Amino acid sequence: MFRQLVFEAIGTHWIVDIVEDLDGGLFESLERAIHERIEEFDKNYSRFRHDGWIERLATQAGTYEVPADAGPLLALYEKVYRVTEGAVTPLIGQVLVDAGYDAEYSLQSKNELMRPPRWDEVIEYKYPLLTMKKPAVLDFGAAGKGYLVDLIAELISSFGVASFTVDAGGDMRHQSSINEVLKVGLEHPEDTSLAIGVAGLGNRSLCGSAGSRRKWGEYHHIIDPRTLTSPRNILAVWVMAESTMLADAMTTCLFFMEPEKVRSEFVFDYLIMYADYSVSKSAGFSAELFTA
Repeated sequence: MFRQLVFEAIGTHWIVDIVEDLDGGLFESLERAIHERIEEFDKNYSRFRHDGWIERLATQAGTYEVPADAGPLLALYEKVYRVTEGAVTPLIGQVLVDAGYDAEYSLQSKNELMRPPRWDEVIEYKYPLLTMKKPAVLDFGAAGKGYLVDLIAELISSFGVASFTVDAGGDMRHQSSINEVLKVGLEHPEDTSLAIGVAGLGNRSLCGSAGSRRKWGEYHHIIDPRTLTSPRNILAVWVMAESTMLADAMTTCLFFMEPEKVRSEFVFDYLIMYADYSVSKSAGFSAELFTA
């Protein structure tokens, strides 16, 4: 029996498809567990909340024990920071706040933007302890939602479900016990009523990022900490990878760096649409692209 959950959480639209027979009681337990897991994650990692871990790091220096699930996320950020030479950094938080992407979603610039500090100026990390040498607003938006999708996928699997799809605002993880390929439309970044093609998603994850999604004034949700500007040469990026966390992070990396340089450190496939509407993709990105 096919079952579906549709809800709003962490500021985005979720669709969870369970392609297996679950009795009503077990499905209700799974639904409750999903919402509880999302709430826990949001409280730990959202910079938009004033009752969680991120708020503590932003207000007081010191050494903190990281949340139990933080290891993979922080390890990825540490590596991505190195590979991108600081272009992708959790210390972008204050820049986003000052630009207007704040807890109130004011989308109004408050202050002149200042380059964020370097990782080693603020953060000392050795799991399970993170030391903030001085308070700072951390932002895990480049990979956090993807990681949450992976955690929800693990939760669903723990209920004995082998075939399902988790879609959190376009960050997707698809699992099929019979290796079914899911057809996914690739939304045109400048016209949501159109698609530029259809991707075939097997037992992998797919994430997309476009500057048109959260855009205000001269900024969108991706700001280069080196130039304090939002990239304009790329309209959208899609990435397929074995984990949604990695796919999510790589969509941001590709706004700043050439694909092959990033792929020398990470395993993924990509499709990039540039400002002139040209596209490039890796051979392993399975998609049929439409032509004008």
